[in-house]
Amino acid sequence: MPGLFFDFRLLVWIAPAIALAMWAQWRVKSAFAAASRLPAPLSGAAAARHILDSAGAGNVQVESVEGSLTDHYDPSAKVLRLSQEVYGAKSLAAVGIAAHEAGHALQDAEKSSLMTVRNAAVGVANFGSGLGIIVFMIGLAMALQPLAWLGIILFGGTVFFQLVNLPLEIDASNRAKAQLVALGIVPEADMPAVNSVLNAAAWTYVAATLQSILTLLYYASYLSGGSDD
Repeated sequence: MPGLFFDFRLLVWIAPAIALAMWAQWRVKSAFAAASRLPAPLSGAAAARHILDSAGAGNVQVESVEGSLTDHYDPSAKVLRLSQEVYGAKSLAAVGIAAHEAGHALQDAEKSSLMTVRNAAVGVANFGSGLGIIVFMIGLAMALQPLAWLGIILFGGTVFFQLVNLPLEIDASNRAKAQLVALGIVPEADMPAVNSVLNAAAWTYVAATLQSILTLLYYASYLSGGSDD
C-alpha cells in the first residue's frame, strides 16, 4: 500500500482542482491589483458601514484586521473584519471586497437557512478535514474497512461545508454588486472592475469545492478497490 499522504495518483486525481485554484488565485491578485488603482468615493470600511446601516444591520461592527485579503465576517461576534488594504483604501477593489463581506452580514441578519447550516457545519468540517484522513489511514493500516469508511465519512463533513458555502459566497457577491450600484457607491460604468474582482474570488471557492469532492471520491474509490493495492 503506498503512502496515501504522498500518493502521486491523488495529485493526478485532483490536478484539475489544483490547476483551477492556481488560476483563480492569480486572477484574484491580478484583478485586485488593477481595481486597486481605480478610485472610489468611499473607503472599504465606509462602504461596508453604509451597506450595513442601509439594510438595518447597524449592530454589526466593522474592524480592521492584519494580513493580506484576510477579510471575513464573523457571525458569532457580529463583526465584519477587513484587511488593511481594504479597510482604509478608497478604491474599487476595496469597496468590492468590503461589500462582499457585508453581503455575508446581511445573510446572517436575514437568518439565511444556508448561513445557519454553514455556521453549524464549520466545526464538523474543521474536525473532519484532518481527523478523517488520519482515521482512514489507520483503518487501512489495520485492515479495518469499517474504520476506513468512518474516516471517509468524517472527511465528508468538509465536502458538505464546501457545498453549502459555495452558494453563500456567490449570493454575497451578487448582493455586493447590487448594493454598490443601488446606494450610489460605485457608478454602473465602473462596475466591470468590481465584477472582475468578485468573479475571480468566486472561482477560488469553486476550486476549493472541487478539490474536496475529488479528494473524497479518490479515497472512496481507493477503499472500494478502484485503485490497485
